[in-house]
This record gives sequence, structure tokens and C-alpha cells, in this order.
Amino acid sequence: MTILTIASQAVLILTAMVLFYVALTDLRYFKIHNEFILVLIGLFSLHAFLSGRWTTLHWNLGFAALMFLIMFYFYSLKMMGGGDLKLLTAAFLWVGPFFAMPFALLLLGFVCVHILAIKLKFVEAHVASDKKWLPFAPSISAALISIFMAGYLQSV
Repeated sequence: MTILTIASQAVLILTAMVLFYVALTDLRYFKIHNEFILVLIGLFSLHAFLSGRWTTLHWNLGFAALMFLIMFYFYSLKMMGGGDLKLLTAAFLWVGPFFAMPFALLLLGFVCVHILAIKLKFVEAHVASDKKWLPFAPSISAALISIFMAGYLQSV
């Protein structure tokens, strides 16, 4: 194992820690701070450099921009929050078009588990104007960390 491989894996661990903190913050306060989105983007850049993924960086950037535009439409209809829009854009930057489908399937699974946890009263949903809003960051974070783990296990 080279020093760059170890460093890129350390960046993944640090990113998972940031994602875990973002998930807990959203679960507790229903808020995702911009600083953490910038940290996630910076960690992606560092990981791309260390792991050699910079060669496909244009695909990740283009895909994240496309997904942002699509999700912005739903944000404008007030179907998703601004923090979720930013966090999902950062997540799509990490997964790119090549791992978007596994990420989406994992995200669907974690959202279903989260909804079940709300129904069973393990966690709370945010109630505003007769609508229930669920904090989406825990599901996004869990799906992205799962992608990291699957990629690591595949390389071992």
C-alpha cells in the first residue's frame, strides 16, 4: 500500500465522520450548515487528487451540476429543503455518474428505514403548516458512507 492510498482512505474516514456529524445535526436541529458542505467538497477534491480520480473529475462535476439543476426544480416547489439540496449535490459530486444508481438505491432503502423509524416514533419528523418533514441528511449520509465502504471492500 502506498502513502497516497493510505492518505486517500484517511480522507474517506474523515468524510464519513463529517457526514455522521451532519446527519446528527440535521436529525436534531433540522439544519445543514453551509460550512460542512464546503468541507465535503474540499474533501472530495483532496480525495480525487490522492486517489487518482482526478482523471474522471469532469464527469463528477458535470453530473453534480446536472443533478443540482434537476433538484433545484423540486426545491423551488418547496418539495425539499435547501440543506438537502446542497448535501445531495455534494453527494452526487462524490458518487458521480458511475455510482449514482447504487447510491440512489441505498438512499431509497435508508429513507424507507427512516420513515419506518418515524412511524414507530423512534425519531421525530419536523411538522410545519400541516406537513411532516423528515431530516434527509441521515439517509444521504448513510447511503454515501455505504458507497465508501462498498468501494473499499471491492478494492481489498
